[in-house]
Amino acid sequence: MRVGFTNPWWVVVGAVGGLVVCNGPVLGFTFGVFLKPIMADMGWQRGTASFALSFGGICSALTVPVLGRMMDRWSIRRVALPGLVFYAFAMCLLGLSPKSVVIFTLLFALAEAASAVQTPIGYAKAISAWFDRRRGLALGIAMSGVGLGGFIMPQLAQALIERVGWRGAYPILGLITLAIAFPLVALWIREPRPGEGECRAATAADLTGLTVRAAAGTRRFWLMGAAFFLVAIAINGTVAHVVPLLTDHGISAGAAAAVMGIFGLATMTGRLLAGYLVDRIFAPFVATVFFLAPIAGFVLLSGASGALPGIGVILLGLGLGTEIDLIAFLVSRYMGPRAFGEIYGYCFMIFGLGSSFGRFLGGFVYDLAGSYDPALIGAAGALVVAVILVNLLGPYAYPVRREIEPLLVRQPATP
Repeated sequence: MRVGFTNPWWVVVGAVGGLVVCNGPVLGFTFGVFLKPIMADMGWQRGTASFALSFGGICSALTVPVLGRMMDRWSIRRVALPGLVFYAFAMCLLGLSPKSVVIFTLLFALAEAASAVQTPIGYAKAISAWFDRRRGLALGIAMSGVGLGGFIMPQLAQALIERVGWRGAYPILGLITLAIAFPLVALWIREPRPGEGECRAATAADLTGLTVRAAAGTRRFWLMGAAFFLVAIAINGTVAHVVPLLTDHGISAGAAAAVMGIFGLATMTGRLLAGYLVDRIFAPFVATVFFLAPIAGFVLLSGASGALPGIGVILLGLGLGTEIDLIAFLVSRYMGPRAFGEIYGYCFMIFGLGSSFGRFLGGFVYDLAGSYDPALIGAAGALVVAVILVNLLGPYAYPVRREIEPLLVRQPATP
């Protein structure tokens, strides 16, 4: 059944719901919740388990640009709907993994690669096409779904592990994703037709902006990519190990999962706040504040006592929430809409590679040093460099169009 609509905010509604079960909350934010149960079942060290889980993230990152190009060519729904079914199937296969590093790594890589369809790429592409003047706010509201999922999914995963084990938890999470995301994408996630939305959507031939090749030849593309990579290493790499870090300090697994729930709410807040601010303040200035805040969070996490971890993950959540918003916003303002899906896909690939490398690095450093402190110091340095890079981008190449669109102005009644 097709539901017709012209109000662009229905796209945002669909995106919020779909992003609650995107691959970030379902696979990324639950990384630390699953880490120790998998280690115990498989008999692996932390570095080995971290590699197995992180390798899958690399596969997901490499798949995103391919999906972006497919969505640019064939539309969001034609790619996303069958992709969601395959993703749920791949999640179910994880529960059948034998106690083999190679087989588990391959199965998790398959699930992560399939999960690329549930990254924000399709949702961000739709919203960027529907909105112009209020694009930052719309993206912020939509991406807050990731934060809401980050609040729900770690605690849900912990509860499922306690009842059905990690082998049962992954398939259930996959089926929940399919049940929620599939109908929302089918109903509300699509590109606008000519004349719809704040941009008065035109045909593909009329879109402005850079091609993928032209974008890759610009200094700005690589500055953005390097900044996204460093922030992902620093924040996502740290977040993946918050639960084991806290349980190492004697905090129960349930309490540690609840702390990750706080992180999800902070991420949601960061997305909403950043989305509101980038429509009014130059985005690199917003990034400067929110990318530096997690450094204080690293210090609080290293103490792991009292309320300090909760405050620490709040600061991390604000930083990560801002970055996810900024990937879509900066691509639209510096590269334009012509090849948005594929260019966004490459930027998100870089972000995903940084996240996977950071997750592996955290476990590797822990095995070497017996502590996460060296990794936290390195993460702080990465954020400082990222702030410098994002402030070198310069003015927007494709700023908001200030003229009032005729179709958005109330027309006089015809006699």
